[in-house]
Amino acid sequence: MEAVRSFRSARQLTFGLQTNEDEAALQKLKAQLTDGKVVVKLHLRYPLHAKLYLAHRPDDTSNPIMSLMGSSNLTFSGLMRNGELNAEFGDPDDGRKFDKWFTERWNDAFSLEITQDLVKVLDECWASENKPTPYEIYLKIMFNLSREARGGVSEFHLPHPFNTELYEFQKTAVKLVLRHLKKRGGAMLGDVVGLGKTITACAVAKYYESVEDSSALILCPPNLIDMWKSYAREYDLKVEIRPVAKRFDAKRERFFRLVIIDESHNLRNSGGSRYAMIRDLLHYQKNDVLLLTATPYNKDYSDIAAQLRLFLNPDADLGVRPERAIAAYGGEQGFVQAFPDMPVSSIRAFEKSESSDDWRDLLKLFLVRRTRTFIKNNYALSDETDPSRKYLPGKTGGCRNYFPDRVPKTVKFTTNPGDQFESLYCEDMMDLMGSLKLPRYGLVKYLDPAKQASVTAADKQIFESLSSAGKRLMGFCRSNFCKRMDSSGVVFLMSLYRHAVRNSMYLYAIKNGLDLPLRVGTELDEGWMEDEVDGESILEFSTLESVYTKRGVDAYEKVKSEGGGGVRWISPAYFKPSLARALKPDLKTIIEMIGKCSVWRPADDEKLNALQKLLEKDHPSEKVLVFTQYSDTARYIAMQLKSRGFANVAQVDGDTPDLVEQVRRFSPVSNKVSPLPPTDAQTRILVTTDALSEGQNLQDAHIVVNYDLPWAIIRLIQRAGRVDRIGQRSERVWCYSFFPQEGVNEIIRLTNRLNSRINANAEAVGSDEIFFEGNQQNLAEIFNEKAGVLDEKDDGEVDIASQAYQIWDEATKNNPALAKRIMSLADVVYSTKPSEGRGEGVITYARTRNDNDILSWIAADGTVKTQSLTTILEALACTPKTPALAPLANHHALVARALREISFDTGKASLGVLGGKSSTRWKVFNLLQNRTRKDQGTLFEAQSKAIANEVFMYPLRESAKVALGKMFARGESADDILHLVEEYHATNELCARPADEDGSGPRDVVRIICSLGLREGE
Repeated sequence: MEAVRSFRSARQLTFGLQTNEDEAALQKLKAQLTDGKVVVKLHLRYPLHAKLYLAHRPDDTSNPIMSLMGSSNLTFSGLMRNGELNAEFGDPDDGRKFDKWFTERWNDAFSLEITQDLVKVLDECWASENKPTPYEIYLKIMFNLSREARGGVSEFHLPHPFNTELYEFQKTAVKLVLRHLKKRGGAMLGDVVGLGKTITACAVAKYYESVEDSSALILCPPNLIDMWKSYAREYDLKVEIRPVAKRFDAKRERFFRLVIIDESHNLRNSGGSRYAMIRDLLHYQKNDVLLLTATPYNKDYSDIAAQLRLFLNPDADLGVRPERAIAAYGGEQGFVQAFPDMPVSSIRAFEKSESSDDWRDLLKLFLVRRTRTFIKNNYALSDETDPSRKYLPGKTGGCRNYFPDRVPKTVKFTTNPGDQFESLYCEDMMDLMGSLKLPRYGLVKYLDPAKQASVTAADKQIFESLSSAGKRLMGFCRSNFCKRMDSSGVVFLMSLYRHAVRNSMYLYAIKNGLDLPLRVGTELDEGWMEDEVDGESILEFSTLESVYTKRGVDAYEKVKSEGGGGVRWISPAYFKPSLARALKPDLKTIIEMIGKCSVWRPADDEKLNALQKLLEKDHPSEKVLVFTQYSDTARYIAMQLKSRGFANVAQVDGDTPDLVEQVRRFSPVSNKVSPLPPTDAQTRILVTTDALSEGQNLQDAHIVVNYDLPWAIIRLIQRAGRVDRIGQRSERVWCYSFFPQEGVNEIIRLTNRLNSRINANAEAVGSDEIFFEGNQQNLAEIFNEKAGVLDEKDDGEVDIASQAYQIWDEATKNNPALAKRIMSLADVVYSTKPSEGRGEGVITYARTRNDNDILSWIAADGTVKTQSLTTILEALACTPKTPALAPLANHHALVARALREISFDTGKASLGVLGGKSSTRWKVFNLLQNRTRKDQGTLFEAQSKAIANEVFMYPLRESAKVALGKMFARGESADDILHLVEEYHATNELCARPADEDGSGPRDVVRIICSLGLREGE
């Protein structure tokens, strides 16, 4: 029976491409075996290598037994293709002797009949008439895709107290993270905001502490230090917690087995010194690394690559390849010709891909990411009285945790002709704003080419930064004007005041031949003088140019005397006189803009009045979280609320030293403050910038106020997520947004007018302003309080292992027979389900030699419909009741088409591709060839040849490539270069060899797992 099992497990019936003819032939063979027309025995007494063919012909009296003996195997190749030597024996006596020889072995006690076993094999193979159901094919795919998650769940056990402290979805995350860490040395936990990444990471750290007797280092933003310390105290974690920017020497640090990096997306800039310091530590100590981030990437996949490079060797063989990028270059041969010194299974190779599917293949090795929608659909239960409400069952002794509804609400404040708002938001103001040249933001335009010949090395770096940032900064400045105007009129006036003072600083410096400061910010005051008129407070801004001239001088001397931390200086001698000529009219224009509303009356601030009404009438006693983009606005709101009699008001921003303490005062329950302070000692109204957008528990509140116009809807969604977290007790989270009574259309019209004014100005540079970061339709939906507009748009994507595991576990946890049935399904099996309007075709699931999971959807006409994993998984989804339909006539042909599409040239075409003559690899090989000829006949010939062959066969490692490339660039001698080559070769650091080069790795084939056809219902 072992031989039969071996026959089946060796996938004898799954090699090659299946056809309708193959299927018919296998079904006919099964029928012949079943009917006894074909009988098969297995001779076990000894290995039997003979090839004997006997044909009994009783009607032929001269030769009743025809005998053939030779080298032909009973296979297609043996009988039809190969050149074989066979002998025919026509003598009757020979026939009888051969027949006797065969009969003795046929009847031998060690000849075992396996006919029915083969029938069973054929009955379970892809060609069986008893096809799996569509649901069984779906589960077979989920079983295979979830192998990482299943391995982690069965392999690891949670340490106390996390086995009772965590929800089920968090326990699964811990185990899958541990699986990635132990298998690959790194993991990324990317659960969306509010799902408990911090406590999940604590459980991972506790596992290392209790099971491996090792401590962890936690690197996090400064504002999260206290939060991490509180978790460490609560769970008695032996960890060291540091701000991520703290300087250290990697080679002198004590060893940590595990390093956790919180908010790791902040390290997406791989060119910074902070990044290099952390990378050096991780590469030197070879720590296990856990990255925590709710936003794995911002704009492109280079963000992911930068984070993974923190612990990944750029040349390391990851076991997966960017197959779509490789295909885009015409296969591996073309890819390696384009990038001759780049291993195709490295992170560097993935950096050449723009395919989301390539990056998904890479991230499945490291990423654990679940969304709120996923948790609600897979882990939450429905309320008995209101099935639409979902909740997580309480932990031991705990209560239910419901998922609240996010309710968008609009706060409309009145505007009247001539009032403060209308005085600022008007066509004249937009025209004045559009006429600004903003020379301080486009200094590169005013550089004198004749003066740059004598530039110092330090100033040259400054020039380069001016050139790269000029236009972008000018655009940012204009859009920032508009956003501050909307945030608060007085904050816009403060911004104008500071611009006027900075212009005066430059004019003073140029006039007196003094160095120009390139960045001045917080050194300037707010600009207004507080007074009282008729018993009402007013904030007044000067409109006298002489005042700004004097304040410019005072500000310059202050910055110069205090050193102006972070301020860089440059000589005015490098600039043309036109710089001063541009600064003067801008200064006058800015003062004119201030004059539109130089006296700000907080009592007439209708937006602030609307906030007061909301806090007094709608939510008189509830906790309220007020968000604004600007710290100036936050301070203004908090100051005015206090002056209007509101108690327990606090304000925080990025510079708040006791930020965590302020959070605990506002949200003591969710932060487990003990003893719980009395209500009158807690903060009721917390005014904040997005400094509280990361990592803080604020769910004691369920009311979020967005004081600024929602220029970017994603920011509103993230803010709602600060209170919509596990532990939120309210059924609803109220999300208020402020709009002028006329709505957003007037503001859109005015910003469009500003853009037109800028573009019409031929001298203006920097017309790349981005006002509304997202679809303007979202603004109308927020204004109209459309339900669901503030929900996460499916929260992004769930990592495939978690998604597949949950589907598999839900289907089989109470049905072991089904699990056994799915796991016993042979490869290449297929079924067909209704297309449900998606069009006819076949979805093929295959796995490459490097263990890449590939799903490809081929339409009925043979064209590629999609290889998007998300789209294909949606099409695959079905239930036990989904009917099985007859397959498409060209089902197997479409599978073959998919296989050709996803084969990606898996051979070793990269071997021997050196690249162009300018490549470092070609130059090294050329030097080695010359050395080999020189060493011919000596003891060193063999070594020279071996190194040359290695360079010819395999790409250089990144470190070797960089070092040797620099030596060639410096023109160093061949002997010196070859000496380093020999050192790299001796330490196995010269070339990147594939992991399976010795033949022990996987076969160079694409393996079909199964396929599911889609066709119109019958």
